[in-house]
Order: sequence, then structure tokens, then C-alpha cells
Amino acid sequence: MKILFTGASSFTGYWFAKELAAQGHEVVMILRREAGAYDGVRRARVDALPSLGRTVHGCRFGDARFMELIEGEFAWDLLCHHAANVTGYKSDDFDVAAALENNTFNLRKVLTSLVAKGCKSVLLTGSVFEGGEGAGSEGLPSFSPYGLSKALTAQVFTYYAEVQGLSLGKFVIPNPFGPYEEPRFTAYLVRSWYEGKTPSVNTPAYVRDNIHVSLLAKSYADFAETLPTEAGFEKRNPSGYVESQGSFALRFAGEMRRRLDLPCEVELKRQTEFTEPRIRINTEPVVGARLGWEETRAWDEFAAYYQVHVCG
Repeated sequence: MKILFTGASSFTGYWFAKELAAQGHEVVMILRREAGAYDGVRRARVDALPSLGRTVHGCRFGDARFMELIEGEFAWDLLCHHAANVTGYKSDDFDVAAALENNTFNLRKVLTSLVAKGCKSVLLTGSVFEGGEGAGSEGLPSFSPYGLSKALTAQVFTYYAEVQGLSLGKFVIPNPFGPYEEPRFTAYLVRSWYEGKTPSVNTPAYVRDNIHVSLLAKSYADFAETLPTEAGFEKRNPSGYVESQGSFALRFAGEMRRRLDLPCEVELKRQTEFTEPRIRINTEPVVGARLGWEETRAWDEFAAYYQVHVCG
């Protein structure tokens, strides 16, 4: 397939584009900034993108250059819209209206032009932290204004895809982890171990759905390849390790201990505050073997990555 892909500079976006390319698809990736404007781990991902397919810098979803790109090509098979406004996504001041406008900018014209070029399918990324997504407790509320913006984005896409007679797939992301992620929880654990410290887990009672990003990417590519071409809506909610965050930290420590030759101890604090829903998970366990994925290899690659990028 010839795929127009947005959001490839993000952690999951990089892995999704990588897997699509590995499956033999032609992936054209748009990025809002020039390569030199990125830094840190995002810059490392952006630098790796040209090996996966064509990159188009300085191009925003729905803008004039984006429209020129669509209309200047002979045909398109699939739009993968993974990009989203995430600036300040943890803040209560996150601008929902601005995010929705950014995520759906000029959407009607985008879809009209894609249909004119033969495109029949759209794959939109969602989040388990949207209101009503996945399974869990407290009535499945949106976790944050960011989660609300993602839910509204999906509603707008659903409406306009139906108007255009397109097949729309929604791929709902839980908690991915793996190489080239932003330096958050797992990086904190590994860095602490290499410094001879015992890291603390402050929210061990939350039940979440952590999944290897390589397995998530396999599921994403499989979903992209099996989306129907006739009008309609399908959704996939891939699930990985469903357990408490404390249990996941212990799982992670056990896998790293045998690979990093470090004690990899963790301290599980007693959690007394629950500002987020206690349980939020996806609902469709991914069978890695069916997709050609190996769990042991994924852990090996993750440990090797940390040895170089966190401790090297």
C-alpha cells in the first residue's frame, strides 16, 4: 500500500512507520518541523525515519503543503493519522479546542482529496485514556482534557469518514514502552539501578495495560493491512501486560536483572491518593506469535538499548 502517515516523530509513530515499512508498504511521513529543529530522543527517531520511507518536513496536517502533497501524487491507499496536539497533555489547562482544531484541521477537504486519489481507508490513533474507551473503573471517564480532545477528534473523524464513504479504523493505544521512548518511568528505573539506587514506585496500586511497543507496532500494521475498503467503522484495542503498576515494575526489574547484571531492586510505596481511575486497560490481548513477535527478543532489545542510551 501507499500510505500517508502523520506523527512519525513520536515514540509510537516511529515504531508504527517502521513496522509498516518492514511489511513492504510505501510510507510517506509528514513532519511539522525541519529535522534540525528536533532534539533528544525525538531527534534520534527523526534521523532514523529516512531509512523507512520518504519524509516531508515543514508540513502540517491539512495545510496548503499537505494538500499539495495529496493532490500531487498519483494515488493513495491509506491515511494513517497518528499526529495529535500533545503539548501540555498532563495539564488541566490543556487547550481542548485548540487541540481538536489542530487534529482535524481542514479535514473535510483532506478526505475529499484523498477519495479523489483512490483512497478508501483511514486509520486514526486513539488512546485508552479517552472517555468511554477500554475497560476499568469509575465509569471510564476521560483522564484529562487531553483525553477529551482525543475522544472529540475521533467523533469528528467518524462523522466525515461516513460522509465520504470511507472505511475508518480506530487503533486504541494503552501504555507502550520500549526503545526510543521518552525518558520516563522505565528510564528512571534503569538509571537509578546504574547509579546504585533503589527506585521508588509511588503509584503501585493503579492497574494499567503496559505493552511492548514492538508488539503494539505489529498489531498496528496488521490492523492497517486488514482494514476493509468498504465504508464502515472498526476498532482495535490491543492489550499487553494487564496488572498493577507495582507488579509491572517487578516484572520489568526481573527482566532487566538477568540482562543487565544488576540487583534491580524496587521499592513499592503505599499508595494513598488516587487522582486517576484505579483501573484502565484495553480489552484485546495481542497474540504475539501470530504476528511473528518474540517476547524474549523484545526484552533483549530493550535491555541493549538502555545499556547504550541510558548508561553509555
